[in-house]
Parts: sequence; C-alpha cells; structure tokens
Amino acid sequence: MSAPINDGGPAFPMGYHPEGNNADHFGMTLRDYFAAAATEKDIQEFIPATCGEADQFRQKHGFLPSRQWARYCHADVMLKARGEK
Repeated sequence: MSAPINDGGPAFPMGYHPEGNNADHFGMTLRDYFAAAATEKDIQEFIPATCGEADQFRQKHGFLPSRQWARYCHADVMLKARGEK
C-alpha cells in the first residue's frame, strides 16, 4: 500500500461553518490550489517534449502523462519545497 498523498491541508481554512459541520476542513486543499495555479511553463516541465520521450515515459510508467497529471506533479513539488524550510 502506498503512503497517503500530502495534500497540504486546507488552502483557505474556515474557523466557522454555519451548519455546525465538524469536518476537518472545507473546500480545496493546498495541493489542489497549487495544481490549479500551475502555469503553462510549470506544466511543460513534466510533459515529454518529443514522441521519443513520450514513448520512453510510457514504457517506464505504463501511461502517457496528461496536463492534469503534470499539474499535480507541480503541486507535489511545491508542497515538498514548502516543507523543506
């Protein structure tokens, strides 16, 4: 079993919820926020640049990377950097 993904906790924590719900947090996680904020340049860092690179990636990982996958790779790097203070 793989380790749980570090989602960074809530991006916009709320101290009060009008319905009195005691959930840990509401809304998007910090990981989701970083993924949504990824620029085109950030995304391209994780996408193979050539067909040959894409083929090598598919052989190694078993899938071709999507833009969404690249956004979350960027978010994971941001969370890791944030934790290395």
